[in-house]
Amino acid sequence: ASAPTAPARTAGQDVGHLLAVEDVLGTRGVETRLRGRVSVPEGGAAAALEVMTRYAADPRWLIYLPPTMAPVPASSLPGLLEHPADALAEYRRQGLARVVCEEKHMGSRAVVLACRTPGVALDWFGIEADGLVFTRTGRPFFTSPGPSGALGDALLGRVRGALDAAGVWAEAGDWVALDCELMPWSLKAEGLLIGQYAAVGAAARAGLAAAAGVLGQALDRGVDVAALRERTDQRRQTADAFTAAYRPYAWPVSSVDDLRLAPFQVLAGASGTCFDREQTWHLRVAERLAAADPLFVPTRHLVADLADPGAEQAVVAWWDELTGPGGEGMVVKPPAPVTRGRRGTVQPGVKCRGQEYLRIIYGPEYTLGGNLARLRERNLGRKRSLAATEFALGVEALERFVRREPLFRVHECVFAILALDSEPVDPRL
Repeated sequence: ASAPTAPARTAGQDVGHLLAVEDVLGTRGVETRLRGRVSVPEGGAAAALEVMTRYAADPRWLIYLPPTMAPVPASSLPGLLEHPADALAEYRRQGLARVVCEEKHMGSRAVVLACRTPGVALDWFGIEADGLVFTRTGRPFFTSPGPSGALGDALLGRVRGALDAAGVWAEAGDWVALDCELMPWSLKAEGLLIGQYAAVGAAARAGLAAAAGVLGQALDRGVDVAALRERTDQRRQTADAFTAAYRPYAWPVSSVDDLRLAPFQVLAGASGTCFDREQTWHLRVAERLAAADPLFVPTRHLVADLADPGAEQAVVAWWDELTGPGGEGMVVKPPAPVTRGRRGTVQPGVKCRGQEYLRIIYGPEYTLGGNLARLRERNLGRKRSLAATEFALGVEALERFVRREPLFRVHECVFAILALDSEPVDPRL
């Protein structure tokens, strides 16, 4: 862990060292330890400026934003777009001896920043509060005041209690930042579920059922529509599968007891950053939190020795076990968040999603006809570059913060992540 070295700041200094608009206008560059100088295009900076000024949380909390994540290279196996073997092969090419395969939770990405006392928050962040939960674009996850704000306060209280009971303060210091998935997905995506997914599923099932009925009548009259009827039946099956795919990720929320929080990485704390810690350490912390409070969900995982001939078969069997009942899939990661390979810092993780879950992303009929063949041609280059660059910027932001550098130095990294995230990339990747 990289520990703070500079003298402590005061709350007044925090406010005075915020990023100014002239610091982000035009084309800019940010120096990072992991990826050298990162260029921030002018157009992306303008889009990020709008998000930061109109929607973002109090910037004094925004010491980190999560990076995007690249999917595994396309599989050549029949009926599959993504498969674990391709993720293992990628890290094997980088010269890694082992990887950690983690269950992928289907929720909304959330950064949970919790402080042991309001005084700690005032010292480090210039705000006398318990902390904040914010989205991957820097917006408050829970709006305040109102029921949603009360839900956020209750969640932070439970998090702080679990950090205390699990002894995490003693390891990380008097504030802790966690990278998490907050469930259910419907908590943030209810409008999307009702207006898009449910509507598409209902329309598809109704329309195809009617078409199948007409085709059945035509067959009874001797009309040669057998092939069309078979294809229509296949489409009905995919529509049913599409509806079944998203339903497990939606349930009503009336109190904090209905929420589930899955922390998969301890980002940093007052004692320093945690990017050099083994992935298994991060997952053990999550298990300790889950033992302390049922709000927390541990992340199931499997460590794979890439030199073991049986490792790939074991990983594939485990992935099948996760995705068979409709689970999202898994993320394959190097041994530690920051791991060096043959060509520098390797991807901090690649996601490998299940066949049925991908219907949510690519539509009910993505496996029919030539759709899958077209999707295999998807270009991952830009997405992979963004994932690596945004990760480097996030690491840089937190390392600067724990060194007690002025906030504008931290915020130029955070702002750059937002700017890069506005770049045009296929959102389904």
